[in-house]
Amino acid sequence: MEWKGRRQSDNIEDRRGDASAGGNPFGRGGGFSFPSGGGVGRRGGGLSIGTIIFLVVIYLIFKAMGVDLLQVMEGGGSMDGAGGSGYSQGESSFRVPANDEMTAFVRTVLAETEDTWHGIFQSQGKDYEEPRLVLFSGQTQSACGFASAATGPFYCPSDHKVYLDTAFFQQLSDQFGASGDFAEAYVVAHEVGHHVQNLLGILPKFNEARQRMSEADANKMSVRVELQADCFAGIWGKFTQQKGILEAGDLEEALNAAQQIGDDTLQKRSQGYVVPESFNHGTSAQRVRWFKRGFDSGQLSACDTFSNPI
Repeated sequence: MEWKGRRQSDNIEDRRGDASAGGNPFGRGGGFSFPSGGGVGRRGGGLSIGTIIFLVVIYLIFKAMGVDLLQVMEGGGSMDGAGGSGYSQGESSFRVPANDEMTAFVRTVLAETEDTWHGIFQSQGKDYEEPRLVLFSGQTQSACGFASAATGPFYCPSDHKVYLDTAFFQQLSDQFGASGDFAEAYVVAHEVGHHVQNLLGILPKFNEARQRMSEADANKMSVRVELQADCFAGIWGKFTQQKGILEAGDLEEALNAAQQIGDDTLQKRSQGYVVPESFNHGTSAQRVRWFKRGFDSGQLSACDTFSNPI
């Protein structure tokens, strides 16, 4: 992928090394994660009822003492040090991204998604709202709750941000056997695909509907949501190809990545067998098929995973 020398996006928040980016135990769920390790699925709470009650009691005690723990955990205080520039987690202040090759690559890929989706939305008489992409290391917080490296990259519809631990690309290569810059670009494009779904009203409808669904039905619907994000990533790939950015073997890198992170492949790798009713991202074959469908067509209409067989 010939990405060097191209425009880089400014919509990056670099939280790497930020001591203030701890998790918020009172955060909301609802993010859409890229599979990481043996786990697949949407982000949700992992706290027991007893732990939640304990945290609420602690919160109320400090509140009565005049200390708002939520404000503290959300970075309400300045983290500036002598001679340094701190990071505030507010919308209007964020650290300038580090000038390293991985950051430059992510910024370039994000810029390419911006160009693609601005053009598509404009062709439909709509405005495209660009998402922010948060780079973090180890753990951070989002409007969808606590984020850690174990969750993998994910999109939070509540704050319109993509979260990416900087070590994931190495994991993608070493653990999943999916190396290459276009495989990494596919990860970013997939999460941006969730942002597009959010702007189109697809994610809000899904989040509302799944509250009334059984876990099995919610998983089935989640598969369709994830496959559509793959298809949207394929559309981005098509526009990237038309610019002449792709090199020989790039498409195969993305298809291999889609193959390696299918629910069935991940479950076979982690536990030796598959549980189809627990799938919530799609099988390897499905993920490859829908990415390629978006790539071959370049059309939003080709990515209707809700009306068509998957």
